[in-house]
Amino acid sequence: MKPTDYHFKLKDWVVGLQFLFVAFGALVLVPILTGLNSNVALFTAGLGTLIFQIINRKNVPPIFLASSFAFIAPIIYGVQKWGVAGTLSGLAAAGIVYVVLSILIRIKGSAFIHKLLPPIVVGPVIMTIGLILAPVAVHMATGHTGDGKIQLVPFNTAIIISMISLIATILATLLGKGMIRLLPILIGVVVGYTTSLFFGIIDFHTLSKAPLFAVPDFVFPKLNWEAIIYILPIAIAPAVEHVGDILAISHVAKEDYLKNPGLQNTLLGDGLATSAAAFLGGPPNTTYSEVTGAVTITKSYNPAIMTWAAIFAIVLAFFGKLGGFLQTIPVPVMGGILLLLFGIIASVGMATLANSKTDLSCPRNMIILSIILVFAIGGMSFNFGGVGFSGIGLGAIVGIILNLILPQPRLDDTENDTISGELLDI
Repeated sequence: MKPTDYHFKLKDWVVGLQFLFVAFGALVLVPILTGLNSNVALFTAGLGTLIFQIINRKNVPPIFLASSFAFIAPIIYGVQKWGVAGTLSGLAAAGIVYVVLSILIRIKGSAFIHKLLPPIVVGPVIMTIGLILAPVAVHMATGHTGDGKIQLVPFNTAIIISMISLIATILATLLGKGMIRLLPILIGVVVGYTTSLFFGIIDFHTLSKAPLFAVPDFVFPKLNWEAIIYILPIAIAPAVEHVGDILAISHVAKEDYLKNPGLQNTLLGDGLATSAAAFLGGPPNTTYSEVTGAVTITKSYNPAIMTWAAIFAIVLAFFGKLGGFLQTIPVPVMGGILLLLFGIIASVGMATLANSKTDLSCPRNMIILSIILVFAIGGMSFNFGGVGFSGIGLGAIVGIILNLILPQPRLDDTENDTISGELLDI
């Protein structure tokens, strides 16, 4: 039996709990930021991981699925504009995008996805996800609500707490070894929370009111076409990121999961997990790089360990006190961590361009990159048939269209450089 073969053993529960601990900080961060329920997010992460394993049962990759950071911005915007139920319909549709892509890959092969979504489109879209969120991080770090309208914590107190949280997260990332390096967000939260205790700004009212055990507060989607059309294009970035995540775990486990069970099946599992999460009120799921890192360190390749992690996530979801405790985390703590996190998301977009060696001196690439960034970040919006297109979704749609219709350059390198220079001089 190979180390990567599925074999369920009771003694593996400790390792499974450890992997859930690695994912926990990022898993609950998304619902805390977006207004979704943390206990529901735990439940849907466990459920999504089990769905993924069932779909890929012939050769299950040892990965854990949980809250996707790529959807933080659209969820925050959607909840404010259409409410939680309306936004969930858009998130459920995002999972269907994955399913459609998996069907196309099954029919045409995986090469087409690189033609439709090359780095010059995906990179800028990922960048906009982080950059659009930057003001939210700053508002929270300075003690305001995410929209900046209400001051929750005095500025001087908030800035001290947020900077301590930020520094702790950075130090854990750079200096941490072993499992510590895999838990920078959790460490930043713990240090920031402890600092907040000294300032006396933590309100334990929600914790005292929360029951010890309770059924998670599930919320069901309400059909909203505006939310669906807004969120659909945003699924492009995490869908492409999924390919990289599967490639990463393939290298770690020394198994070619792109061929067996195949990208068409892993993407299908991810999509169904995302839609299932949205139908219950949870954030979209994605494969967690933190857990892949833990697999690398522990050499625990048995996918059944992720089954244990999923089971523990589902069980923890019924602890009402856990959700009550998470709600006591002060805004500046999360804001300090987000100052780094949203910047990293933008950096991942830049790295996508750099790693693919995209020629940014090429006028065609410059045009696509520029239009995506300005349309998405600048607030451009269009209205077709009473449905609005704006933000990240609009940037992604325009980028895909431009990539398909703009002619490939036929000029030599010297002519390209000259035209690029002229564009920059305008």
